[in-house]
Amino acid sequence: MGTPASFTCRETLRDGTAIEIRAQRPEDEVGMLAALDQTSMQTRQLRFFAPKRHFSDRERAYFMEIDFVNHVALVACAKGAGRDVIIGGGRYVVATPGCAEMAFVVVDAWQGRGVGTLLAQHLIALAREAGLTELIAEVMSDNTAMRRVFERLGFSPAAKRDPQTVHLTLKLT
Repeated sequence: MGTPASFTCRETLRDGTAIEIRAQRPEDEVGMLAALDQTSMQTRQLRFFAPKRHFSDRERAYFMEIDFVNHVALVACAKGAGRDVIIGGGRYVVATPGCAEMAFVVVDAWQGRGVGTLLAQHLIALAREAGLTELIAEVMSDNTAMRRVFERLGFSPAAKRDPQTVHLTLKLT
């Protein structure tokens, strides 16, 4: 599979559209911000647990400063207007030794086509290859589409900490 920092692969969505899933690069910031501009307020609320309109310099730095050891990030790209455009992104961040939290977001126009599932599958494979033993995800309880994606990937609900959030886990060993 190679190292996470050099990861790249071609995939075909359920509708036959070809996309590339690859490691996030430092020069992707403009494309990622453009992708977020194409997400609805509801999508941003479901992903960031707040109605995010803008990201601070500190938040942008956090999302862009990837070490591919404790913070692994992938983007999904498709052809648009004659060039590759970012249509989604996912990441895992090591929270404790052996355990990382995973999250992803897909541009509204691309949701329901399998982009999030593919991003998650590749992140799971990279986490296994890195020797992680567990992935966790926090999902808003009313985000049924995301909960279904995680459940199809083998994540199980864990004890609830908050009635508005579902805590999901996936054992990797």
